[in-house]
Amino acid sequence: MTDARSPDHPAPEKPPANTAPVSADEQRLRELGYTQELARSMSGFSNFAVSFSIVSILSGCLTLYGTGMKTGGPALIVWGWPVVGLLTLCVGLAMAEICSSYPTAGGLYYWSAKLTRSRGPAWSWFTGWFNFLGQVAVTASVDYGAAFFTNAFLTLRFGVEASPAHTMEIFAVILLVHGLLNTFGVRLVAVLNSVSVWWHLVGVAIIVGALAVLPDRHASVSFVLTEFVNQTGFHNQFYVALLGLLMAQYTLTGYDASAHMTEETRDAARSGPRGIVNAITVSLVAGWILLLGITFAIRDYDGALNSDTDVPPAQIFIDAIGAGGAQLLLLIVIGAQFFCGMASVTANSRMIYAFSRDGALPGSRLWHRIDPRTQTPTNAVWLATGGALLLGLPALWNTTAYTAVTSISVIGLYISYVIPVYLRLRQGGDFVRGPWHLGRWSRPIGVIAVAWTAVITVLFMLPTASPITAESFNYTPVAVAVVVGFAGLWWLLSARHWFTGPHVHGTPPETDARDTELEAR
Repeated sequence: MTDARSPDHPAPEKPPANTAPVSADEQRLRELGYTQELARSMSGFSNFAVSFSIVSILSGCLTLYGTGMKTGGPALIVWGWPVVGLLTLCVGLAMAEICSSYPTAGGLYYWSAKLTRSRGPAWSWFTGWFNFLGQVAVTASVDYGAAFFTNAFLTLRFGVEASPAHTMEIFAVILLVHGLLNTFGVRLVAVLNSVSVWWHLVGVAIIVGALAVLPDRHASVSFVLTEFVNQTGFHNQFYVALLGLLMAQYTLTGYDASAHMTEETRDAARSGPRGIVNAITVSLVAGWILLLGITFAIRDYDGALNSDTDVPPAQIFIDAIGAGGAQLLLLIVIGAQFFCGMASVTANSRMIYAFSRDGALPGSRLWHRIDPRTQTPTNAVWLATGGALLLGLPALWNTTAYTAVTSISVIGLYISYVIPVYLRLRQGGDFVRGPWHLGRWSRPIGVIAVAWTAVITVLFMLPTASPITAESFNYTPVAVAVVVGFAGLWWLLSARHWFTGPHVHGTPPETDARDTELEAR
């Protein structure tokens, strides 16, 4: 059988007996070196829904809203969002163009391998490890944020103490539930992600509507648009303003999920790129509306920061519409955070599956095993949740640990985002475009993406509070150094001798032979 779409790429010889005709998506996947193992049942909307759920404006914006109140205040919260959003859109556009050419679950590390065919596999190796670090950190930060808000709700409703120990217990339970949901198959996850899109959009409308209509007074326009607040201990206002960008940049991450889900998406070469770009664009608009609504509702700034709930947005809700209404709005936020964490585990597990498929993680044979009933990488799901739990544990002892985890997620993900963009720029006209591309805008957008990532990589490793003590220390550089050191040492001592990037897995016997070879190492 020959694919009528592309006569230059005939189907593999001697196909297995009694198989269904090969679709264009499956044929393209074969051309990229893989056979269809995952269930390809997601629509373009479902693909977008995964990324939109992980970006989750109701999770990122509100979880770090208190941080934004201390690092720049309303002025940075309101104006930092569109600035960061437009720069992030450049990163997403550059990624989407590459995704259209290489729609595989490996995503970023696979792209790096294909864009450096003549320069060795080291770029691919480190892209994958940075993405792995960022993915685990996103799962940890999202689910810990959900635990934080859940604890605040329990405090308001039942008087439960908002302690780090209770938050950690809730965090563990949420991770467990997300792990279980992701073992039931991609169809359930796709349905829940579709619900998540409407939950977020309707939730934003309810929250903003309630905060606009119900309070008898609001903050002034000058306060919302110009008030600058510095409660970091640093005296340099410009430095504090840069720290204030963390809230927006942390929220606008995770949209690479659309790339990781392409092997489960129909018309992947178009649906994947659109999922990336649409997730950023919709989040940019809806998130700005949300931030304006909450900031106009502030009545007692210091009271919100020092609330018994430990969650400033919760106190803003209480001050604006009362405890009963605040609890309802908190439930909307917690629901959005739950959807966000679930989608994060989904994307994380697909990256682990793909990276392990090529032997790049310890115990690779275990992590890329597919459950024959659900056609999902179940073991990878539990590695994702277990790694997130370990990364979140320091929050029991370090009050700034959560901010550090969010910084780790931003750094890990954005470095992995921009490496293939940089490599694509080096290819210039030699890059083979997919059906979705940027045309003549490809280079200027790619340059902006690389430059912005360089800025935030440095920024989010810097101290966030002064004086710098054991409790206020930003351990982001330590965590990044440990992972990079481990990946670098493993590369120098072993992996550079055998890791050659993504491998062709044409038939089950070839896959089994590759697994045996990797296990022997």
